[in-house]
Order: sequence, then C-alpha cells, then structure tokens
Amino acid sequence: MTTPATDPAATDLPLRESEEIQGDILAGFKKDQTVLLFLRFEDPLKARSWLQRLTPRIATTRQVATFNKAFSEARQRAGGDPSGLKATWLGISFTYQGLAALTGRPPYPDAPAGTALGAFQQGPVARARINGDDTPANSPSGWVFGNHGTEEAVHAVLTVAADTVEDLRAAVTEQREAAAQCLVQVVFQQDCATLPGTRRGKEHFGFKDGVSEPGVRGFDEPDPLRPEWVKGHPGTRLIPAGEFVAGHPQVERGDLGGPTQLPPWTFNGSFQVVRRLAQDVPGWWAQVARQLPLLKDRKVVPQDATVEWLAARLVGRWRSGTPVAKCPAADTPFNTVAANDNDISFATDLDGRLTPLWSHLRKTNPRDGLQERPGDAPFPEDPVMDRRRIMRRGSPYGHPFDPAAEGPGGPDAPRGLLFVSYQTDLVTQFEFIQQSWIDSPAFPPGRKQPPGPDAMVGATGTVTYNQDGDPAVPMSLQQFVRTEGAVYAFAPSVTVLRALGEGRLPLQGEPEIGQPVDAFLPVPDMQRKDGKSWYWAFRTVGGKQQFRVVSIADGSAHTDKLEQPDRPVTDWDTLADVRQVDLWLPYPDQQRVNGKSWYWVFHTVDNRQLYRVVSIADGSAHTDVLERGDGPLTRWASLAGVVRLDFVLPVPDMQRQNGKSWYWAFHTVDGEQLYRVISIADGLRHNDVLERADRRISEWDGFAGIERITTVLPMPDQQRINGLSTYWVFHRDKYRIVTIADGSAHEDRVAVPDRPVSLWNSLTQG
Repeated sequence: MTTPATDPAATDLPLRESEEIQGDILAGFKKDQTVLLFLRFEDPLKARSWLQRLTPRIATTRQVATFNKAFSEARQRAGGDPSGLKATWLGISFTYQGLAALTGRPPYPDAPAGTALGAFQQGPVARARINGDDTPANSPSGWVFGNHGTEEAVHAVLTVAADTVEDLRAAVTEQREAAAQCLVQVVFQQDCATLPGTRRGKEHFGFKDGVSEPGVRGFDEPDPLRPEWVKGHPGTRLIPAGEFVAGHPQVERGDLGGPTQLPPWTFNGSFQVVRRLAQDVPGWWAQVARQLPLLKDRKVVPQDATVEWLAARLVGRWRSGTPVAKCPAADTPFNTVAANDNDISFATDLDGRLTPLWSHLRKTNPRDGLQERPGDAPFPEDPVMDRRRIMRRGSPYGHPFDPAAEGPGGPDAPRGLLFVSYQTDLVTQFEFIQQSWIDSPAFPPGRKQPPGPDAMVGATGTVTYNQDGDPAVPMSLQQFVRTEGAVYAFAPSVTVLRALGEGRLPLQGEPEIGQPVDAFLPVPDMQRKDGKSWYWAFRTVGGKQQFRVVSIADGSAHTDKLEQPDRPVTDWDTLADVRQVDLWLPYPDQQRVNGKSWYWVFHTVDNRQLYRVVSIADGSAHTDVLERGDGPLTRWASLAGVVRLDFVLPVPDMQRQNGKSWYWAFHTVDGEQLYRVISIADGLRHNDVLERADRRISEWDGFAGIERITTVLPMPDQQRINGLSTYWVFHRDKYRIVTIADGSAHEDRVAVPDRPVSLWNSLTQG
C-alpha cells in the first residue's frame, strides 16, 4: 500500500509509521503502571503456540507513537493527564536460550566475546566482572532473576504496561493464564510504578529521571534552526536510528571501527538490557550528610552549602531536574523549563569545578566536555558521544522511603529502579558506559588524580573533589545501588515474532533457518518442457516477500538451477498488496484452459490468513489477473476450525475422479501440525467437503521425526510411475524424499533421509 505523499509523518518521519518495530523501543510505553514477567518455556512446541497468540497483541511503534502524541496534545489542552484516554501495551523479548528453545537450535554460531552477539550469547552472569557485578553486594548468586540455573533460566521477558492499576492487573492476569495454558512458566514477576505525589517522575533518591534521553532521526521531528536537536527539546540530540534498532543507519564510525555486524533476522529489532537496581535511600543520603562537613573543613565547598547542594553535585542535577551547570547556587523546583533542560554544555567546565567529573550526569554522558587529557580539545559529540547513547525505559519499584513507616516505605523495604535499555550493540553501548565510564575511577582520563567512579550509582571508591584544583580533596563513597537481577534479551520485529511462532528465524539474502521457501508454484506452461520444469519460488527475505524462478531437470540427478534472482512480490499485479504468500492451490479443472490457469492464493494479513482468486496466462509474460478479491477461510466448509493453512498436497490418484479432487490439507493447532482430508468438486462453485477430520502428521511413516513441514514439492518426472509418486519434503533447514503409493492406504515411506537444503543451488544462490 502506498502512503500518500501529503502525509508528513510518512515522508519525513517514516519510523513513526513502523508496524515492524516494537512500540517500547523508539516511542516508549510511558505508562504509570508496568509489570515485567520473566518467563521460561517448559515445552517449546506449546511455547510457539503461546507466541502465535501473543504476537497480534504486541504493540507496534505506530500504535504507541500515535497514542503518545494524542495523549500529549490532550494533556496540553486539559492542563493535566486526560481522563478516559488510556491504553495497555505489551512487549516481548527473548534471551539467547529462549531463541534456541523456540527454534530448536542455536540462533547463530558461537560469536567472539567482544561482540554484541558474543555478549548476548554469554549473558550478564558470565559478564558480571565487566558490569561491576563481581562484588559480594552485586553477585549473581543473590539475584532474584537471571541466575536461577538451567532449571529456571529466563527464556523471555514480557512487558505489560497500563495507565491504571485495574487495567494492569487485568492484563497481567490474562497473560499469566495464557502462559500457563501453554506451559510457559513465570519465573519472576517485577512490579513497577511511577512514584506518587510530588515524587512523580523521580527515582527513589528523589531526583527527576529520564531527562536526557536521546532523540532519533526519522522518528523525532528536528528543530528547524538546530537540525541536530529535537524540535521543542533544546539540547536533545538526534541520533541515527541504527544505534537503537538493527538494520538502520548508524553513526559514522571513523576510527571507532566498522558498523555493528548482526544477522539479518535482527533487522527492526533491538537488544534489551534489564537490571534490577536496589537503592538504599537512607544510606545514600546519610553518606552525603557525612561528607559535607569534611569538605567544608577542607574549604572546597561553600560554608553555607547544604546536603541538597552536595547531593546535586553527585548527580549533576537538582531534585527538580535543573542542571547544576545552569543553576549552581540553588534548585528551581517550580521552573518546568529548567527541570526539562537538556541544553547542557561542559565546554567551559572541563575540569569539573561546577559539575564534577564524577557526577552521574557527566559519567553517563560527557557531552562536549570529554578530553583525552587536560589541555586537549574536547572530543566532538558526533560521532564520539553519539555512538555511546542508549535508550532507557526504566521505572521505579517498591514504596517510597518514609522514615516513620514500620511496614512498606520503611528504611529496609525493597525499592529501587528497574533499569531497561535498548541498543544495537551491548558491548560498545551499555557495557562500555557501565565499565569504562560509570565504574572506572580513571574516567575521564589523563588527570593528576583519578576522578573516581560515578558518585550516584557507581562502585565503591574514592572521588576527587576539586579535580585539578587547589586543593584536590579525596572523598570516599560507598555503593548504595546494588544489582539484584539482570537479563540480556532481544526484542524482535513483528515479522520475526511470527517466524519464531513457527519455530524459525528468517535470514535476509540467504535461506531461512527452517524455511528456505514459503511456497512453490509450477509455471503452468513450463512443466517438463525440453527436459526440465520451471517454478516460481516464494520466500521471505528480510521480512519482505520475494520470488525467484528456478528450474528442475528430469532425470535421477534432478539438477536444479536459479533461472532468475529474487524480485519483490509486488512485481505481480495480483500480489501488489500481499506481504506473505502462504500457498497456491490450483483449480483442479481450470489448468491451462483457454490459455490460462486459475488458482486460490492463500496469504497472511496482520496474522490472519485470507485467500483470493488469481489467473495466470500462458506465454512468456505470464500475465496475472485478480479474478476475485480477498475472502476469509470461513467460506471454505472443509476448513472449519482452520486458522492458517500451511500447505495442501493433492492425493496423487484421486485427482478429478468422479468429478472431484482430493487433498491432504496441513495446518497448525496449538503449535502442532495436523492434517485433514478435503475434496473440491469440478464446476463453477467448486464445492468443498471435509472428508476426514484432523490427524497428527506422525501417522505418516514418511514424516517420522518431523515437527513441522514447510511445503512439499512433487518430483516432476516421478508422479504415478509404477504406482508411486515421489516428493521433496521441506522442513526447517532440511529436506527428505518421500514416496506415496496409489491405493486406498496410500502407503508412504522415506526414500532418501534428511539432507541439508544447502544442496539446492537454486534456493541458496543469490
């Protein structure tokens, strides 16, 4: 479907229209109530069925961006949150082990530890030292999720976000029940919520959170005067989308190395980091209070400095969010412009006299104030700083601290921040920030005295107050933010979610894992012509439907050849709006009649299978015509209860017998592939009948050991030869050869056992 050129969002901000990218990555769910369910698959087959049902419910970028815009506009008109405008969003991500469980194999070969794929494969437990989790306080042995051993390993993270407590509870209950039905175990449930009252928008230490999130090119509107900034958000830099979503343009690397190399199935997806960070609120504030008189004694802070004043230095902002760089003397709690100010420069404070080098603000994003050593020109934000940005989507958990509370809200009650971030490179983005910036005492580099770790969330260590000044005073700080759980996951595109529901991972430009071809269609006037037969082979490449032309020669070798490379399915007049061709079913009595052949074409739209009628003319052009538009499967009496046909196999000796043709029709129910027998009559109405109800494919000897068949292709010169018909049976990344005998029993057997699909040159070339 072509988007009108008059739609500015489609032409200038195409990412806002994406129905492939999950909604939390770029748009952000931005809900007051959030729950993360950490899941484990007890039965991969049933887990696929669960995912198939879940996928249509997953929020897309377009849905979330549209709602967020409407909500923001309504709030401006109402002067507060609009009542009645609400939504509940779902997002899903998978660990490396989760992808392997769904597909039955590792999603990719072993990758070097220093790469994003290597980090994802290893997971945060193996990388505890890199992330500062190798200390007793942060040890994975004490985590509440992410280190439960193989029996309770996390396979998936389901995010449920809603505007109200009631809507959240209803959605979580629904999802827990759906998971239980498919033996998907909830390993841990993490509840999160925006803090109430004056604490709204802040984390538990009391400081406004989420002010410094980056903008995204192609999603956020640029400022007309400063196109490197987001419109209406001075200082918020626009970062190429490829830093957060795989397969899109990235920051120019220069000497930072080449672009992130990821498998094509990651396109439109993002790596997700989830960390439960416990906050000892009274401990942190008591530490600030203890340090203040020591600094006053050394005369490095004003004598009238307060605990709030020093705490603002540790963070880099006052409680309201006002930057210390802009308002060094005091907070401006009622100035909403200052509270959201991201137009911060450290270029005139390179030594950290105003905003310390170890403040949380500078440790996580040095902006224009990072030097190799004092006296050097600062590094440019583009590309050096822009390359390290991450998209944060965290939320507080637990009750706010109340020193008078005996129960929830007391000093020992669990509370903290559920940190969530999205990025395309776990190593050069999240892990780099954590190891090389936050926890490193020597960052920024080249100083006479090491600046020390992040004073808010960093490791225990010593920070140097008045860095490079006179005097330089050491200040010992303990860590009051502890890691209590961590997961590395991947949030795939909607197309890949559909594929995972079928137990496969699609690859771009090469055969898919588990599905090298979606459907074959014999070229009607090119069968067994000059010793070979021609086919259109439809397959999904990078989430888009393509087709190629292949040929198969007669003879024992059945040599196959790629005749024409991949082209978009939109080249077909009748398929211009089709995203996924599932199968072609020829009209049994309308093949090459008056120079054309008729077909029922089954295809998927928004996870719902429809069918249309198409004719193809003989001749070199093979002109195709749409004879009848889309209709639902419910029009087929023989397909009652079928949600999606996988493929249809004609019964070889029951074609056009007594005015009708018989077929084995294969479809999937709750993750298990079944088959039924149907018939289609000759004539204008082509009446169809269910001849035999569903049975398991395990009843076929020729299909033994196969979990799910992709498609079956008859050998062109081996049909009904001496009472046998021979077929290539494709399943996952393998194929086998099966024979079916004529007769009422239709005895089948494996003639040639499984071989890799890579032996088919016509399907692996190009």
